[in-house]
Amino acid sequence: MKKISCENLSKLYSEIASLQELYLPVKESGVTNYKKYENGAEVDIKTLKTVKSAKDFFFPQTEDMMEFKVNGKNIEINDARKVANPFVIFGVRACDLKSFDILDKVFLQEPVDTMYKAKREASTIITLACNNPEQTCFCKTFGIDASNPAGDISAIIVNGEMLFEAKTEKGAELLNKLTCLEDAGDTDADAERAEIVKKSENLPFANLNLDEFKGENLMKLFDRPEWAELSKACLGCGTCTFVCPTCQCFDIRDFITNEGVRRFRCWDSCMYSEFTKMAAENPRKTQLQRYRQRFMHKLVYFPQNNDGVYGCVGCGRCVQKCPQNLNIIKVIKKLGGKNND
Repeated sequence: MKKISCENLSKLYSEIASLQELYLPVKESGVTNYKKYENGAEVDIKTLKTVKSAKDFFFPQTEDMMEFKVNGKNIEINDARKVANPFVIFGVRACDLKSFDILDKVFLQEPVDTMYKAKREASTIITLACNNPEQTCFCKTFGIDASNPAGDISAIIVNGEMLFEAKTEKGAELLNKLTCLEDAGDTDADAERAEIVKKSENLPFANLNLDEFKGENLMKLFDRPEWAELSKACLGCGTCTFVCPTCQCFDIRDFITNEGVRRFRCWDSCMYSEFTKMAAENPRKTQLQRYRQRFMHKLVYFPQNNDGVYGCVGCGRCVQKCPQNLNIIKVIKKLGGKNND
């Protein structure tokens, strides 16, 4: 295990950035998101939840796929995909790390999404334990340990120092190159992790009951009359899907330029009225149907098809960002039975 004083973290950031491109939480205009590290950046490792999740590194909001150059009747097709150079993501929390596993189940199954795979292979992920989980966090519900996330390197802050432990060969290789780190020796890391676990267990939504959300109850849940009440205030704005670290819906579009056509893919949302709209009609015509689809997918459809793994990681972003205070917690508590009272 290695360590560095939290007062000297800027030295660590600079050294990592000299080896590979480094991305980490940066505060700009009062908002924290992942940005490429530059000297003088206001690095913010205290904020647990960046507005946009770290999935953007592997599944970007917009991504060029190909270009069509048109010259008379001749059409030239060019690959517009960017080369994925090695990069480091610093400060990934346990919930976001788990979201990568969920996305892997979608994009790395046959046929493999080569754009996603290339970026996954190029990354080195440094996770950071959540010393002070927030009231809106409920990752424990989904079996996630905020005190000891994996990744390539796992970090935790203890007594004013940041401790690092390599979890993979890629992580060990990077740690061994960092001269600003020193051997940690004996630490209080285990005691700090135990304290984080204790805090996590006492959060308001730490022990939501998911027993009702299983494949055998699919139609029973689908037909529950409470969906009307739950979805009544939904605006269909899509905010929940854009801040969600596990949502994977996308659209493919063509954009006409002066030189031809650029084809790209971009995030889409099942909450939009035109989502999956076909020539005949939209298969889900009402906001109730769209709202139900989102949460049935997270809690029933996805786990039924992925060995019981839920499509939610309990990060709480939707709890914080929904303008109507609608979120997956309300669905679980309403439909999950008396154990969620």
